[in-house]
Amino acid sequence: MQLMASRRDLKLTLAGLLVLVAILGIVTYRLLPASQPAGTGQALIGGPFALTDNHGQKVTEASYAGRYMLIYFGYTYCPDICPLGLQNMMAAYDALPADMREQVVPIFITVDPERDTVEAMADYVGLFSPSLVGLTGTTKETDAAAKAYRVYHATVKDEATSANYLVDHSAFFYLMGPDGRYVSHFSPSATPEEMTAGIEDALG
Repeated sequence: MQLMASRRDLKLTLAGLLVLVAILGIVTYRLLPASQPAGTGQALIGGPFALTDNHGQKVTEASYAGRYMLIYFGYTYCPDICPLGLQNMMAAYDALPADMREQVVPIFITVDPERDTVEAMADYVGLFSPSLVGLTGTTKETDAAAKAYRVYHATVKDEATSANYLVDHSAFFYLMGPDGRYVSHFSPSATPEEMTAGIEDALG
């Protein structure tokens, strides 16, 4: 009987491990940028969006046609990852030669539209640079933008914060071409120097 119980416990343990591996696989897949589909040469990142900028103007991806878009998704209540990410992104942007800066528009898109109003976005992006564009919208609009860029985000309850929740999200930087198509991306751990070099290579 003890042997049977041990075998049963082993099977339950193995089953639990398999479920954990499956969950981790799904999360990792959602966090990573999409791979390129065979035969197309185009990454499944990016697409149409309709949002409102930090000046209250309605914009779409076509509003930035002819310029490269350097895009980061996050939210203004983010305690650490977003401020550091935006600081690095703008440091990389500022280090570009003047003629290249004119070809690039840095964009911050919220994944928390309920709190990130136009006014909140205007105040927040102003802390980093007058060149940084903040985009918000309805939940449907921001969710559609996040989905187009394969950005994972989920609300997490946190009683310790004044807002009672945080937003877990992926933190890649996306470089999109003048035609709106994916060019490259940078990991959350990329340094400003690495991003500057990557942008210069793409524009060169």
